[in-house]
Amino acid sequence: MSILFRIIIRIAVATLMMVAQNRGQAATTTDPSGTFLTEDGRARVRVERCGSALERICGYIVWMKEAADAKGQPLLDKLNPDPARRSRPLLGHQLILGLTPSTEGRFAGEIYNAEDGRTYGITIWRETADRLKVKGCLLGMFCSTQTWALASSAAPGQLVGATGDAAGPTPEAEWAARPTRPEIAKMRTR
Repeated sequence: MSILFRIIIRIAVATLMMVAQNRGQAATTTDPSGTFLTEDGRARVRVERCGSALERICGYIVWMKEAADAKGQPLLDKLNPDPARRSRPLLGHQLILGLTPSTEGRFAGEIYNAEDGRTYGITIWRETADRLKVKGCLLGMFCSTQTWALASSAAPGQLVGATGDAAGPTPEAEWAARPTRPEIAKMRTR
């Protein structure tokens, strides 16, 4: 049982690492958008609306305490089940994969854990204006919850560019499309 608990903790830690800066949208009590420091302090994760799918939530690692190996090379996603992705840097990759709204201001879906190359169930929600709860589950029943703290300023080495830009994190292909101005206006009038 302790191995499963450690796996769940690692998943939650990886998720925390990816919470990142808000794109300038004001966060409501239920909107999880923002950049968050993971509970273990190893990463910052930018949480934001996914491209043109504004009802969904994505997350990206925008800062890592240790983003390079002993030789100064970027840490890579070596355990990814897709061989084409194994050479991508961990800094800037997407780990929260299009969460959908659920009950009580929560968002549920999947998170990718680069530490083991697997995807797990996750639920996130705002606990307070400066705290994000991240609940990761293995097999839907072995769960662990962490609290991530809102990062008020950028850390040295943090990706601060917009998602998809050269100085920002890289979305998975299905979440890469950005909303057009008419789509944004439409969402605001709902």
